[in-house]
Amino acid sequence: MKRVVIAGVVIVAAMGIVRAQQSSSMKEHAGHVVYTPDAIKWGPAPAALPPGAHAMVLHGDPGKAGQIFVVRLHFPDGYKVPPHYHPVDENVTVLKGTLMLGLGEKADLASAKAMAQGSFSYMPKEVRHFAQAKGETEIQVSGVGPFDVVYVNPADDPRKKAGSN
Repeated sequence: MKRVVIAGVVIVAAMGIVRAQQSSSMKEHAGHVVYTPDAIKWGPAPAALPPGAHAMVLHGDPGKAGQIFVVRLHFPDGYKVPPHYHPVDENVTVLKGTLMLGLGEKADLASAKAMAQGSFSYMPKEVRHFAQAKGETEIQVSGVGPFDVVYVNPADDPRKKAGSN
């Protein structure tokens, strides 16, 4: 009789663990999102970037503190982002084309590193850098907000140019 009771307790406990795992699994999938390439709906890039780029936020809100975000950016050939930095760490993966990425407060393309498709860069917060697209280029940027673009030379900030017109 003791063995039957113990076996019953073990079975009930095991079922409880399975149910807990199933509920945990269901909760993890509640916000599941998939974007296939044809589902990417490009729009204008944020005003913090020079005109000509396109963007789509895939996850999160880059402007919210403490929130993980993922953004896709599409640059035409020759597109330039003047020297700038970010108040948070930045992760960049090149999905298409080549991103010329350089460090420093002056845009010296000769010192830039060519990041071909598949390349990854981790840029710690406040590190001054610049970029230029070589060919049509698509990148994915991720990090934890609040994300912003702070230009080394305030005259390079397109938000200030737009506000002065």
